[in-house]
Amino acid sequence: MEKKFDEAAITAFTPAEKIGLIATINAQGLPHITLLTSIMAKDEHTLMLGQFCEGLSKLYLSQQRQAGFLVMTLDRRLWRGKALWRGSVREGEDYHLYNEIPMFRYNTYFGINTVHYLDLVETTLAESLPIAKIALALIGGIATKPFVTRAFTGSPCGSSTKEAVFNPFTHALLRSPSSLKFLAFIDEDGFPSITPVLQALVLGCRRLFVSPLAYGGELAKIPQGATVALFCLNLAMESVLLRGVWSGFRRYFIGKGSVLDVDWVYNSMPPCHGQIYPPVPLVPIREF
Repeated sequence: MEKKFDEAAITAFTPAEKIGLIATINAQGLPHITLLTSIMAKDEHTLMLGQFCEGLSKLYLSQQRQAGFLVMTLDRRLWRGKALWRGSVREGEDYHLYNEIPMFRYNTYFGINTVHYLDLVETTLAESLPIAKIALALIGGIATKPFVTRAFTGSPCGSSTKEAVFNPFTHALLRSPSSLKFLAFIDEDGFPSITPVLQALVLGCRRLFVSPLAYGGELAKIPQGATVALFCLNLAMESVLLRGVWSGFRRYFIGKGSVLDVDWVYNSMPPCHGQIYPPVPLVPIREF
């Protein structure tokens, strides 16, 4: 791990056309992931984020401060690391810089209203997605999946007493071959850590199965029974955030893997973020 960004990272972070993820910690100590393509490296030791809508991640940043980040460019180069939230401003040079960028200046909803600063703790150098390992993990996961399914008897959801968690949109997004998936967990140092899990497969209507044949060393650090977050998005920037319990890697006859038992689903797309599962009761508005 490096303690500062090199010139390649600073240059790669500049375009708005990239995938930028920020992992934060909520009030209950659980991981949360947000897509923030506005992430940039201001200098060798500072990240900055442009906020254009009200979601949970910026609130969590100001409350817990620890963050994990991932940036993936169009040529599939990755940078990952950890940072500590320092503060925010609503004016100044960087505020005007963001609002001159076409993607944010002509945003469908509104422009950048706040700039957040984070002090870099550590970062990787540029790495490429291990396509061959991911393909092998997908093949291994597909071969192992029938044996995993047998381990969960009962209804298609794995238990006759549990209802479906994935609605049709979530289910379709998770199953799409073009969808990208990223998992966040709270590392032993207290910071969220993000790992690509493109090999994650849908298992029924409330679970996912993850093979360790790609990024297995990182994923093996997640304690059995830990709550993790999984962010899924496609090339149209449709996305959903899940959270659930990580079973830990175990052998299922011909292969190994871990099951993620999902118990929380969140719509992460603007303009209306909100919890999908468990269902939130509708409350009438009586005061305006």
